[in-house]
Amino acid sequence: MADDPTEYLYASMPIGATLGIAAVSLDKDETVLTMPWRADLCTTGGVLHGGAVMALADSAGGACAFANLPDGAAGTSTIESKTNFLGAVRDGTVTATARPLHVGSTTIVVETELRRDDGRLVAKVTQTQTVLRPKG
Repeated sequence: MADDPTEYLYASMPIGATLGIAAVSLDKDETVLTMPWRADLCTTGGVLHGGAVMALADSAGGACAFANLPDGAAGTSTIESKTNFLGAVRDGTVTATARPLHVGSTTIVVETELRRDDGRLVAKVTQTQTVLRPKG
């Protein structure tokens, strides 16, 4: 991995740069990403769009799953994602903290909490990542 976890994230997930996501940590036990509120990512009333929040969660979950790949695996891909929205974001930064619930040879299940600067829960996401193997 590169010295700068955000650069590493952008190299593997270019959408992270588009959304302004920064990597705080990319560890197998806990992956933490942040995304600032931006007006161009909002719906009416200045509320951060749910799709942007889900993109942050999917990025954190995918990075966490990638950090937990079994030997011989080439990557992961989201095959299922369940999001419960619990609050709105109208300013500040959203922090996504992803932790593995199950690490298997064919799937990895990750739970991600998204919180506002004040610590209030914005969303909780559970996703399943399939483990990709090289063809050949």
